[in-house]
Order: sequence, then structure tokens, then C-alpha cells
Amino acid sequence: MRIVSGFLRGKKIDFLKSTTTRPLRDFVKENIFNIIEHSNLINTEIKNANVLDLYSGVGSFGIECISRGAKKITFVEDDKKALIILKKNLSNLKILDKSEVFGEKIISFFKKLNNKNKFEIIFFDPPFAEDLFIQDLRTIKDSVIYKKKHLVIIHREERSEDSIEKTINILLSRNYGRSKLVFGTF
Repeated sequence: MRIVSGFLRGKKIDFLKSTTTRPLRDFVKENIFNIIEHSNLINTEIKNANVLDLYSGVGSFGIECISRGAKKITFVEDDKKALIILKKNLSNLKILDKSEVFGEKIISFFKKLNNKNKFEIIFFDPPFAEDLFIQDLRTIKDSVIYKKKHLVIIHREERSEDSIEKTINILLSRNYGRSKLVFGTF
């Protein structure tokens, strides 16, 4: 895995070979950022953004955001092996000062938040078999931990039939091989 753009462009990111996690493919990641930067439907910028990276794995999405100028990334990951690699990636790239890492379940993380924590971009990349993330979406919507101009990005399997349209306003959806990306707002 590599960083696609920004001041860390071309640098490698270690990843975890596992049946419970999967890396965000460079091609899919590149398309996410192309959509954010070039779609007329999206009015949120990465530069200087506070980003919440949920189910962050080894940090590929959040690290790419830092490379492209995000102010701060909050990573939430409860898989112990992925967490070790995430922290190693942040340390090796010397970007620990732009990140905060929570090694816990998302519901535990939400209990610690207060209304001062506001995010412009919220990225969900749950395991493809996971469907509890919809409750996490509802919790975020109800807790209002997002700024007025915000973007929610959900990475799912192309065949998944999640009922998220009752929770977020879908702006657009794209498929890339096995991956489905949904962009929306609360």
C-alpha cells in the first residue's frame, strides 16, 4: 500500500494480512479523493479538516487525508493487530502530532466525546460482514459531532444492501470492483 498524493506521496504503509480486516485499495482510495475534490455535489474540503476515521484499520484513509493537508485525524480501531500497525505507520511517517488514536469499540469512543469535537469528514470502513455500523451512523447523527458543512463516506461491499438512506442523505454512490462508496450528509 502507498500514499497516493500530498506531501507523503509514494511512501509505503504497512498493512495487516488478515481475514477480519482488508486494506483500502489504492485505486478505491484515489477515487474517493477525486470525488471529494471534483464533485459539484460535495462542498467539504480536506485541507484543514478534522477527520474521523472509524474502523480505521492500519490508517490508510486518515494518513492520506493528513498527506493532503487535513488538520487532524481521529482514528478509531478495536482490532489489536491492526492498531499496532496503525501506530507504527503514524510513527514511521512522523505524523503522530496530527493524529489521535483510540483502540476501542466505536460505541465506547462515542461515550467519551463531547459537543466540542466536531468533524468535517467522517469515514466508515467497517468489515464487509458488519452491519452494526448503521447504529453507529445513527449515534453520530443524534450526537451532532459534525460541522454544518460535513461529509460522510461509507465503504462497503458492492453487493451489500444496507438500509442507510433513512439515516443519511445520500449525495452519490459509486462502485469500484467489490467496493461500493456512498457519500452523504446528515
